[in-house]
Amino acid sequence: MSDVSAAAVAGEQHHPWLAQLSALHHVRIYVDIAVVVVVLALTNLLAHFTTPWANVAVVPAAAIGLVWLIRHRGLGWSELGLGREHWKSGLGYALAAVGLVGAVIAVGALLPWTRPMFLNNNYATLSGALIASMIIIPLQTVIPEELAFRGVLHGALDRAWGWRGVAAAGSLLFGLWHIATSMGLTASNVGFTKILGGGVFGMVAGVVGAVLATAAAGFVFTWLRRRSGSLIAPIALHWSLNGLGALAAAMVWHLS
Repeated sequence: MSDVSAAAVAGEQHHPWLAQLSALHHVRIYVDIAVVVVVLALTNLLAHFTTPWANVAVVPAAAIGLVWLIRHRGLGWSELGLGREHWKSGLGYALAAVGLVGAVIAVGALLPWTRPMFLNNNYATLSGALIASMIIIPLQTVIPEELAFRGVLHGALDRAWGWRGVAAAGSLLFGLWHIATSMGLTASNVGFTKILGGGVFGMVAGVVGAVLATAAAGFVFTWLRRRSGSLIAPIALHWSLNGLGALAAAMVWHLS
C-alpha cells in the first residue's frame, strides 16, 4: 500500500472522532451563549423587580462574573474587545463618537421643538446630573452593559454565527434588556408625556419605542466594537448618549 493510500485510510479512521470533537465544540459554544443570556435575564429581573438598591450592585457584579466565566471557557481578551493591540484604534473612534453625539445633543437642546424631549425629571438639577453623568451612569450602566453585551455576548455569538449573528441577536437582546427601564419613560419625561400621554398606551408606546431605539443603538455599538476591535469605542458612544444627555437635560431645566 502506498503512503498516500495509507494516509487516506488513516484519515477515514480518525474522521468520526474529528466529527464528534467538532460537534462537541459547537455544543459548548451554544451552551456558553445560553448561559450568558440566562444570566443577563436573571440579572435584569433582580436589578429592576426586587429592591431599589439591587441595581447598584447586581449589573456590575454580573458583568464581571460573565467576563471571568467566559475567559475560563476559552475566549481571549481580544475576542472580548479588551486586547491592548486595539486600544489606539478604540480611542480614535471614541473621540469621534463623543464629538458627534455632543454636537447633535447641543443642537437638539437649543432647538425649541426638540428641547422638551430633554426635560427628564431625573436630571432636574445640575448637581444631580453631574453625579449621574460622571459616576452612576458609567459605573452602573455603561461599562457593565458594554462588558456584558459588546464584550462577553459579542465574543460568544461571534464564535457561533459570525458578524451577522452578533449584529442581529446581540442588537435584539440589547433592546429587550431595556424593557424594564423604559416602563416609566413617559411618566418621567415631560416631552414624551405630551406626545404619547401618561396612560397605559403611553407606557406601551414608550416601551416599544425604547426597545427599537436601543436595539438600533446596540447595532451601532456592535459595529463600533467590530470596526475598532475595542470596547473603548462603544463605551464612549454609550456614555455620550446617556451622560451628555443627562447634562443637557439639567441645562434645559435650568434655562427653562
